[in-house]
Amino acid sequence: MSKEILRKRLINLRKTKYTNQSISYVQLKKILKRFKFKKNLIIGGYYPINNEIGSLEILKKLENNNFRISLPITKKKNIMNFYEWSFKDPLRSSKRGIPEPYKKNKVLPDILLVPLVGFDKNKFRLGYGGGFYDRYISKLSKLKNVLTIGFAFPFQEIEKIPVNKFDQQLDFILTNKKIIR
Repeated sequence: MSKEILRKRLINLRKTKYTNQSISYVQLKKILKRFKFKKNLIIGGYYPINNEIGSLEILKKLENNNFRISLPITKKKNIMNFYEWSFKDPLRSSKRGIPEPYKKNKVLPDILLVPLVGFDKNKFRLGYGGGFYDRYISKLSKLKNVLTIGFAFPFQEIEKIPVNKFDQQLDFILTNKKIIR
């Protein structure tokens, strides 16, 4: 099945099965403890749209525990960068309708929380098709070690995501039910 057909099916499935749930902070802490991450690290988060699993509760808890939070800003030519943000700061809506910070301080996240449309047991993800995250992960991993964690509902798991040479494998995928290592 092509990525385009699979993407449409999974987005429609997410619309019908969506629940207002988010990932457990306890699950994320298990990963962070395993890697002995300290506070003050930069978290690259996302603002959930289109029935994506919630991430804001976790981002708020991370910020309250002295992690620095950042959100992406996308530009033309499918370029994405992360900018520091706090829950005290206002957001604006991008041309795509995605809440994003007013540009301030560009950062390079240590941990990247990644939204997805679908995933498989090999930790490959299917996104919206723009390649923003694949390009960003590739670029960032050349500059520093980064831990990539996909956030998803369990029903978004499929047998196998079709992959190409540009697709980036994630380190972990968290659902509200399990951790895929």
